[in-house]
Amino acid sequence: MKTLILLVGFVLSLASVQAQNLANFPEKNVTIIVGFPPGTATDTVARILAERFATKFGKPFIIENRPGQGGSLGAAAAAIAPPDGYTLLLSATAPFATNPHLYKKLPYDPRKSFAPIGLVSWLPYVMVTNPKSGIMSVQDLIDKAKADPLKYTYASIGNGATSHLLMSMFTSQAGIKMVHVPYKGSSQSQTDVIGGQVDVTFDTVLTLAPHIKAGKLRALATGGLTRTALLPEVPTLDELGVKGFNGGAWLGLFAPAVTPKALVERFHKELNSTLEDPEISKKLMGIGSEILMSKNPIEFDEFLESEYIKWGQRVKESGAKIE
Repeated sequence: MKTLILLVGFVLSLASVQAQNLANFPEKNVTIIVGFPPGTATDTVARILAERFATKFGKPFIIENRPGQGGSLGAAAAAIAPPDGYTLLLSATAPFATNPHLYKKLPYDPRKSFAPIGLVSWLPYVMVTNPKSGIMSVQDLIDKAKADPLKYTYASIGNGATSHLLMSMFTSQAGIKMVHVPYKGSSQSQTDVIGGQVDVTFDTVLTLAPHIKAGKLRALATGGLTRTALLPEVPTLDELGVKGFNGGAWLGLFAPAVTPKALVERFHKELNSTLEDPEISKKLMGIGSEILMSKNPIEFDEFLESEYIKWGQRVKESGAKIE
């Protein structure tokens, strides 16, 4: 009985100390890990959030770039960080939804190694071609590809990348065959589409919009179920007859698994408050990123589960693997 009383007292004391620590949080700088290089969309969004979080929490939020393995090196680093709220992860779709199906083994579990905080933004994708390619529309591309299978080519930013998987899904739904030409990044793939060496590509509005507005590329369709405000004149694939097509990239905020629930909920509250600010919305739209919020961490977790299943199927259909 005495042992039980001592144990209960210890637990209550520990809970009291933890509650006091949470009330004083943060007492030092907070790090946001980004699994992509400086200057990328994910990095830029992270810096916009960090600036606002520093004001809200009263301590600096420092960006730490850990690029590599399609964002998974950054996720791996965040997964083993202490679950005390002082390390967060801003991640894109790949480390949580596509990489687990592309790589034989990852040093983290996308469904168990993290405490999801909330969705942040959506990066819409757009399919483009060279204006001199002779491809005037999505239906024109489908008709030409059906008439001459494997004549037409599409570029991606790498085997298993979102740009590859979206085109794979498009060709599957459209019932056509095209040749995949993988590159090591957006600049190379876009250069060859602009130059006419490759027929089409499917990449973010963020990277393609300047070339579209300059007349170097023709926008054929966007990948979401609804038109993007960034290119409102461009129809969706769903509108053009490729029914149910819905693809793009999201960004979300995470903490290591078993981070105190109170901290996760506080971060979620401050995240959504930040995203509801018109000034922040304007900044994100300015870099080609639309606001995408979750009502609570549970809704975000359910979203992650559906994305894991959806992209897993797309990887399987594409046949993509990375050793």
